[in-house]
Order: sequence, then C-alpha cells, then structure tokens
Amino acid sequence: MNRYPLWKYATVVIALLIGLLYTLPNFFGESPAVQVSSAKATLKVDTQTLARVETTLNAAQVVNDGLFLDTVGVKVRLHDADTQLKARDLLEKEFNPDPENAQYVVALNLLSASPQWLTRLSALPMYLGLDLRGGVHFLLQVDMKGALTKRLDSLGADLRTLMRDKNIRHAGIAREGERVVLRFRDAETRDRARNALADAQPDLQLADQGEGEDLKLVATLKPQAVTRLQASALSQNMTTLHNRINELGVAEPVIQQQGADRIVVQLPGVQDTAKAKDILGRTATLEIRMVDDTAGALEAAQAGQVPFGTELYVERGGKPLLVKKQVMLTGERLTDAQPGFDNQTQEPSVHLTLDSAGARIFKDVTRDNVGKRMAILLIEKGKGEVVTAPVIRTEIGGGRVQISGRMSTVEANDTALLLRAGSLAAPMEIIEERTIGPSLGADNIKKGFDSTLWGFTAIAVFMIAYYMLFGAVSVVALATNLLFLIALLSMLQATLTLPGIAAIALTLGMAIDSNVLINERIREELRNGMTPAAAITTGYERAFGTILDSNVTTLIAGIALLIFGSGPIRGFAVVHCLGILTSLFSSVVVSRALVNLLYGGRRKIDSLAIGQVWKPQGSAAASPAAKSAAKVAAPVAATKAAPKQGAASPAAGKSGAINWGDSGGRGAAGKPDSGGKAK
Repeated sequence: MNRYPLWKYATVVIALLIGLLYTLPNFFGESPAVQVSSAKATLKVDTQTLARVETTLNAAQVVNDGLFLDTVGVKVRLHDADTQLKARDLLEKEFNPDPENAQYVVALNLLSASPQWLTRLSALPMYLGLDLRGGVHFLLQVDMKGALTKRLDSLGADLRTLMRDKNIRHAGIAREGERVVLRFRDAETRDRARNALADAQPDLQLADQGEGEDLKLVATLKPQAVTRLQASALSQNMTTLHNRINELGVAEPVIQQQGADRIVVQLPGVQDTAKAKDILGRTATLEIRMVDDTAGALEAAQAGQVPFGTELYVERGGKPLLVKKQVMLTGERLTDAQPGFDNQTQEPSVHLTLDSAGARIFKDVTRDNVGKRMAILLIEKGKGEVVTAPVIRTEIGGGRVQISGRMSTVEANDTALLLRAGSLAAPMEIIEERTIGPSLGADNIKKGFDSTLWGFTAIAVFMIAYYMLFGAVSVVALATNLLFLIALLSMLQATLTLPGIAAIALTLGMAIDSNVLINERIREELRNGMTPAAAITTGYERAFGTILDSNVTTLIAGIALLIFGSGPIRGFAVVHCLGILTSLFSSVVVSRALVNLLYGGRRKIDSLAIGQVWKPQGSAAASPAAKSAAKVAAPVAATKAAPKQGAASPAAGKSGAINWGDSGGRGAAGKPDSGGKAK
C-alpha cells in the first residue's frame, strides 16, 4: 500500500543529485581577477595578448591562479585583492604606455571560484544583482536633437533619390537647421515636387518660399512624426546597448527606459567605473561614405592640407584613407551582418542585409560609383575608424550586400560583429553614475541568508515539536525544496536580487503549508478510525487536490506579477513561481517517498509518530480523568463492534471520552466496572 516502485525512488534520488550538483557552485564564492580588453572596436584581443599578459606577470613574479581568453578579453584569476591591484598596475603600464591614447582597458573583475570540473558540467552560480554583488549604475541622457538631425540628414538623401526617380530637376537640396530646403527655378517644377513629396513623404509639412528664380520648398517634420522619431530613437538605442554589451560578454546587464529620453544601465560585478564607461563608449555609430581617390588629394591631406569636404582616416591595416564627409548611408538602415564566403572565389566575406529604404539608397549609390571605393566607418568616442573599404564592382540592389576581398575568416567574423552590433539612433551622454561596492552587496547577502536561515529553523522546530517524526519528514522535504529552487535558478542563470531573497523566504513559509495539510489529513483519518497504513495512503491522496488548488491560484498571481511587473517585481515573481513548482514536487513526492521508506516495509503498523491525535468528546462536562484518558501519542486500532468486559464503551459514560488501546476499562473513579460505564 505504502510502497513506491523502484523507478520513483530512482527519480527522487536523481533529482536530488542534480539539485546538489547545480547548487554547489553558489557556495564557492568569487575570486578577484584582472581583465584586459580592447579599448577600440577594431583592435582585437587574441592569443598573442594572452601570452603578453602571462609574460608581464611572470617577469614581475606575480603569482596567478590561472588565466584564459574569452569573448571579452584576457582574464587573470588572482589569490587576493592586494595581488589584484598590483597586477592591474603592471598590466596598465605594459599595455597603455600613453594614458592619453589608451589601446586597452585593464580593469578589476570578479570570477567564480567554482572548481573546473563543475564548470565543465555547465554548473555555474547564479548571477547576483547590483544590490547583492555591487557594480555600476549609469543614467544616460539621449540627445533627441541629435536624433532629429540624423533623420533630417537621411531625409535629404531620400529626397534626392525621389527627385531623380520622378525626373524632377532641382537647384539643390540642403538641410538648414531643423528643416530641409529644396530649391527650384520655376513654379511648375516646384508644384510637381510638392505633389511627389505629399505622396511619398506623408510625415512632412511643406511650405513655399522665395520668388523669381529662387523658389524654395521648405520641408519640416510634423509634430507627431517628431514624437514617433524620438520614441524610435530611444528604443533603438536600448536595443543597440543590449546587443553590444551582451556580445561583449557582460553578464546580465539591466537596461531600462526612464522617462521620455533617459536610459538606466546597471552592470553588476563591474568593480571600476572606467571599465563600465568603456563598455558604454563602444556604442558607436556606423556610416557609409565614399573614398576620395582624386590624384594628389591623399598626399595633400597627409601634408596637413585636407581638401574641403573630406576627412583623413586610417584603415585597419594602418594605411591612410581620405574619405568624403557626405554620409551616404547610416547603420540604422542595416538589419543584419553575417560572415560567409564568396560564391565565386570562395574567399571569406561579410553579407549585409539592408531595410527597404537602405536598399534603394545603396542601389543608387553603387550605380553611380562603380569602380570606386566605399568606406564603412565606425565612429566612437568622437573618433572614426575605417572598418573596411571595398571596391564597388557593380550595381547592388535587393538589399543584399557582400563585402569580400583581402580578408581572412577571422577578419570577416570581426567585421560582421562590429556591423551587426548596430549604431545609435541618437548620441547619449552619462549624466549620473553610481558605484555600489561589493562590501555593501556582501552585507545584503548576509542579512538575506540570515533571515532565510532563521525562518527555516523556526519552521523546523515547530514542525518537529508538533508532528514529531512526520514533522521531521516535512523539514527534509522543505530542505529539498530549497535545494531544487537554488539549483533551478543556477541552471537558468537567473539574476538573484534582494526581492528574490525575500521570495525565497516567502516560498519556505508557503511550501510548508502543503505538508501541514498532509499531516492534518492523516490525523483526521486516524480520528475517523482508519488504520495507520490506510491513513497514510488516504491522507496523501485526499490532501493532494487541496494542495494543487492552492498552489495553482498562487501561481496565477505570480504569473501576473511576471507579465505586468518590471525590475525588482519581476525578479520576485520569477523566484516565487519557481518556488511554487518545486514545492509541489518536494512536499508531495519527496515526503511521500520518505514516509514509504519509514513505514512501507512494515507488515503491521501499531502507531504513527505524528503527534497528539485529539478524539472528539460527547459533552463538555468531561471529568479530568476522562480528559486525560483521551490523549494518546498515536492510535493503533479501530473500535471493535462489541466492547469486551472491562473496556470503555464509546457510547457509555457521561463524558463519552475514549481511550483507544486501554484494555483496563476504568470508570470515572478509576475502578474497573463490569459494564464499562463511567460512574
């Protein structure tokens, strides 16, 4: 009756082992480390950088606990904070001899101290939020005027293309402040242009100006279009920040909108502000311009006489390049960039995908500039770098662009990464920065751990005192619930915050309710005269429906918090929902398995160690002796149909108190009575 098949016991044991395996990494803590990463998007950190770091530390006799290369850069694990600071200073002098022109970022970091065999099994600790781990908090202001300026510049290029397609001759198109001015020599041509713009650009307000042969058509964006543009710029900036920070390996950043033109960025685990600023500084803008191949122009620019309308840049290989200032296309038109191979030459290449407007513009640019070079620039921190400068071989339409020639597979991957990361729709500046030290986070962790520990201890003491052995089984089930919850959070790589710790403490209090329902149901079945073995089976079966209903209704509330909440509320909801699922398994399956192991192997169960089972009384006027006779540790048998001589009959006596298992059958005066009646 109270036995599980072998596969159920095996399932419980496997679940416990997996839970223990994925919970272990959270107990090893973190070790101090130093990270060396690139300060420029076009500068790569590779195995040569790793060897250089190792050589520098060995020369200064700085002992490390291991160093490795990942997608972010070179990381060196160190024994203590003093060694960490010493290593940071050494590497800073080695990699950045000129602080004004830093090529690398040498920053403090924290790495998990878990053993390598756990890491190989993908057993990693939970991420800790900013309030627990410490880190950097930034508030960025989005330059909405800059977004409007970029849109107007792009609009000017779109209007030139439209005039060409409609075969409308104009005397020039230029942006003047927050408006685009189109010039015409006669009113008829201006009227044709107005009709074309009204159909193709419904977001523009058009006004006529000028007289004689200097006729103007002034185009400005409508207020609703400006509002939509600002919202789009904010959304694109947030997406770009997500892409760049995630692809550069920063663990679990928080990027949220605040107000109409501000973005909050939280980077847990980043110990110094310089590293955080570098990550945000890599949010560059992408521009496509034409290369100026005029004879003698490059030599003049190198001599200090840069021709009007051009700028001097340096390619990735270090060669100088003269680029025109006019922007043909921006990164906001780029939807994807992936590395690949040329179908004809099988050379490594980069495949770009443009949106519809970008495809049309790119088609016109390539048609007019076949045989010329086109430069793709990455503008970051006010400085521009040429990612690549391919030659336009033919007109390119359809929005699919291939860049190939003189690049390796690694360079193709790097270029695709830079292009894919996107560009900002509007410039941003940091208006607030706040650093939360790891000591404050450690204090928060200690307080959260203590509150959970004391709560668990109080529950355990009460359950064991009130339900005895079954209370101890409930405590073990509660401990496994906590084990499963921590393991799930670690497997999902969820971020634990202070509200998450509060949710764990709440989960413990709610999870024990299921075991209380089960224990009380077993007691009720015993009071109804059921045998101990049958009471266990019936108690678990009949309590399950109530447990399921209560947990499902609570889960619905948790899912609502998860859907409609944000920030700390979502963190609380995630832990809360996972805790409900783990409590269902631990309180029903795990506790039943333990009870079956304790009682399932016995042929006859005389009693259950489940605390005092109070029997119903027939009247309130029971004598003290009758009341004391009603208390037992556990019932052992049901009432027989006919009481024997000397046994107390349930129906006899004024008090009606029953002492199950007492064969003496004594009355109120404590003397045997042949009728079994209390006198």
